Amino acid sequence: MKKSILLALSLLLSLTAIALPAEARGDRFKRVAYFIQWGVYGRDYHVKDVDTSGAAAKLTHINYAFGFVDAEGACYSPDPWADWQRPVPAEQSVDGVADEPGQALNGNLNQLRKLKAKHPGLKTLISLGGWTGSKHFSDAVLTPESRARLASSCIDLWLRGNLPGLEPGAAEGVFDGIDLDWEWPGSSGAEGNVIRPEDRRNFTLFLEELRAQLDAYSRDAELTAFLPAATAKIDAGFEVRRVFDLLDFATVQGYDLRGTWESRTGHQANLFTDRRDPNEVRYSIDQTVRDYVRRGAPARKLVIGVPAYGQGWTGVTGGGKGLYQPATGPAPGKWAAGVEDYKDLVAKPGRRYRDLATGALWLYDGNEFWSYDDPAMMLQKAAYIRLKGLGGAMMWSIDQDDSRASLTTALHTVLN
Repeated sequence: MKKSILLALSLLLSLTAIALPAEARGDRFKRVAYFIQWGVYGRDYHVKDVDTSGAAAKLTHINYAFGFVDAEGACYSPDPWADWQRPVPAEQSVDGVADEPGQALNGNLNQLRKLKAKHPGLKTLISLGGWTGSKHFSDAVLTPESRARLASSCIDLWLRGNLPGLEPGAAEGVFDGIDLDWEWPGSSGAEGNVIRPEDRRNFTLFLEELRAQLDAYSRDAELTAFLPAATAKIDAGFEVRRVFDLLDFATVQGYDLRGTWESRTGHQANLFTDRRDPNEVRYSIDQTVRDYVRRGAPARKLVIGVPAYGQGWTGVTGGGKGLYQPATGPAPGKWAAGVEDYKDLVAKPGRRYRDLATGALWLYDGNEFWSYDDPAMMLQKAAYIRLKGLGGAMMWSIDQDDSRASLTTALHTVLN
C-alpha cells in the first residue's frame, strides 16, 4: 500500500515539473497560514513557534485571526491583551529578547514585526471577521457612508497601527494588508449574524471602497478574502467576477465539506468528488474550483484552503471502513468535540485508509472515524494546485501542524 502511494505521488510530482511555463514558476504560489491570536493561551502556541518549527521560511503570508467589526460599524480587537498588551518573555520571543516595561508595542503584533524582520519576504494580513466576528458586517456595509467609515477604521487601527492606549502609529508596518473573512454575506453563518439579500451587492461595494482606501494608503497593500465552498453560499453572497477583479487573491474553503454537525461520516476535505458519496449534495475541492472558474474567477487567484485538523465522529459501528456510516455524535477532542489537531491525530490508534482517486484519508478504529490530511495528502493537493495553475494553498491553522511543520513543509515541497 505504502509503495503504491509513493509511486502515485512521484508521478504527480514529476508532472508538476512540466505543468507550468518557466515564468509561472518560482515564487508565484501563495503559501498562506492562519495564526490564531488565542493560541497563546491554552494551546501555548506563539509567533516564535512559527519560526522554530521551520514554517516561517516556507510561507509567503500569515493571516492573523481575527479583528472584529462592532455594532457601530468600526474595526476593533476582541483581545487587546494577546494582540498588543501582553509582555512576551524571552523564551517566547522570536529574537529571544523579552518585552521591556514601557516599550511602544508588546504582544503578538510585536512578535509578528520581529518575525518579518527575520524573514523579509513574509507578509502578514489582518483577517477581519471569522465565524464569531461577522455579526455586524451587513449593517456596517449598508450605505456608502458606513462603508467608507468601516474601511477607514480598519486601515487606521490595523495598518496605520493607531491602537487604543498606545502612541499613534505604534503598530504601523506590522500588517501588509487586509483579509476579509465575512462568514457569510447573504446566507447563514453563526447564530445571530445580521443577513440581508443586499449583502451580495454590498460586499462588492465595500471591497471597492476598501481597495480605494488601501491604494491611497499604500499601493503595496494587499486585499484578500476567504470565500465559501457551497454554490448556494457563493451565489447568495458574491459577484464573483467583480470580486476577483478587486482582490489580490482569495482563499477558498477546502475543508469542513462534511462534519460532525451531520449524523453520517464523510470526507471533510476531499480533493475530488466521490461517486460513492450517498449525500444529495456532493462536495469536493475540485468541484469548488470549477464553480468559481465557471463564474469568472481567474484560476491563478484561487488559493485552496487545506486543514491542519480533522473532523471526527464516534459511535460508528456500521462495519467496513467506517466511511458514510451512521454515527452517534462528535468524537471527543482536546479543544472541542469532533475536532482534533493533525499533531494529535497522527498518533491516534486505528487503521488508516487512503483513497488517491478521491484525494482523501481517514482513520477508523471500529468506533471513532476521523477525516484529516497528512503530508502525503498535502503533496497530492499541492500537485493538483500546480497542475491546474491555481494560486497556492492556505492552511487553517498553523498551530495545529506538528513541531516540525510537516504539513507546511509538504506544501512547500511542491509550491515553491
